[in-house]
Amino acid sequence: MTIQATIEAKLTAILEPEVLDIINETHMHNVPADAESHFKVVAVSKAFEGKMLIARHRMINEALAKELAGGIHALSLHTMTPDEYFEKAGKVSDSPQCLGKKLQ
Repeated sequence: MTIQATIEAKLTAILEPEVLDIINETHMHNVPADAESHFKVVAVSKAFEGKMLIARHRMINEALAKELAGGIHALSLHTMTPDEYFEKAGKVSDSPQCLGKKLQ
């Protein structure tokens, strides 16, 4: 199973999300072509209702502790309740460009 698929399975199990978008952004960084190390996660779930941002991120970090200790180098989290997602019209910020030189 790929790291991306593992992230999806684990977060689906704990969040029962209305929206879960896992974007592999590894290609934007200075890593080998076959690496899976940089991800953006957009998660929309009722499980986030009443929770501060740090608590939402902790939920995800705890679920992905094994992956964060091993294969994942960077994880950008965009966690919203369904109402917050609707207010933002589903838009999240773009990830910054990698400052390192990309491998050929």
